[in-house]
Amino acid sequence: MLLTRASATLRAVATLAKNKNQVTRLSIRNHGACNYRSPPVPPGKNIVLAAEVVQGFMWWWILWHCWTEPGHLFGEFDYPDVRKWTDEELGIPSELELDE
Repeated sequence: MLLTRASATLRAVATLAKNKNQVTRLSIRNHGACNYRSPPVPPGKNIVLAAEVVQGFMWWWILWHCWTEPGHLFGEFDYPDVRKWTDEELGIPSELELDE
């Protein structure tokens, strides 16, 4: 398998070495404007408006879910077992104190 890949790679390199003009033509991309030492063209108003709407929705989604489902951020903790609490922890006076 390595030999077949190596032979295919060597054939491709040999073909590109023979046709140098083809290599330079392949590397040129004819899309967009060149912005060398000049600021890019600002986006249209509808693009800016769409970006603001999407960002606003994203922040609403994040903040709403942080507010309504904080367990995702802080973790969901088990409720304490109330049967294990003592009277002292609950602030209930002992029976001896009530008799006096």
